[in-house]
Amino acid sequence: MSDSREPRWQEDFPCKTELEEYITRRDFLRFLLVVSGGLVFGNLFVMFKSFEPQNIGALRLDLGPAQDMMPGSSKVFHYPTEKDPALLIRRANGDFIAFHQKCPHLQCPITYHPEAGESLRCHCHNGVFDLKSGRGIEGPPREFRPLREVVLERGERVWAVGLSG
Repeated sequence: MSDSREPRWQEDFPCKTELEEYITRRDFLRFLLVVSGGLVFGNLFVMFKSFEPQNIGALRLDLGPAQDMMPGSSKVFHYPTEKDPALLIRRANGDFIAFHQKCPHLQCPITYHPEAGESLRCHCHNGVFDLKSGRGIEGPPREFRPLREVVLERGERVWAVGLSG
């Protein structure tokens, strides 16, 4: 009789081979499950970490003298980091407003069109945004969140001082 730790099938088939030391299918599938779970949780951690609000309360960016921008013009700047393009707009009435320049639909760049009723446009899918609120009013952006507004301070110079929302 064989050792009680050996499986019963070895009583009927007592052959020993070199291949007995290889990993079993069950152990291989368990390994794949553990590695896949680790990858999923790692990706979820990175994704949720990227959504954490950034502490940018003290970050002020000088956008230049107010008189240098003509009414109906726009200028691209980066705020709060070099990876975040934003669009500073001086409306026809002289007011300043700024939004992040990425469309919330597929991250395409937004452009300002003063001749078309002062609108912001995404040319990837013909989306149009309301200049006052940043909400999508035409095309796919209607179904997504509005553009993120950059909070401005204006005196003789224009300053980016934070993000709304």
